[in-house]
Amino acid sequence: ESDAGDYTCVCGDKQSTASLAVHALPVLFKEELKNKEVQEGASVTLSCELTKEAPVQWKIGPKVLKASDKYQMRQSDTTAELVIQDLEVKDA
Repeated sequence: ESDAGDYTCVCGDKQSTASLAVHALPVLFKEELKNKEVQEGASVTLSCELTKEAPVQWKIGPKVLKASDKYQMRQSDTTAELVIQDLEVKDA
């Protein structure tokens, strides 16, 4: 998208200008989240991969998760990860 704009070709005292519009592709899931089963007290990492770099939000049901000692969110390029520490039955 940052490549959009007016481009000009100049030859001597003549020039030709064109406007370039760049339409962004939608962000899709290249690799979706996978179901996991783990023991109480353990930790787990949930991860997904997007088709391009974009911000993500993690939720459990309707509740938006915030980074804490229990929940750690990491994102590197197109991969997003949620690490949940010290799992309890209620975390399912």
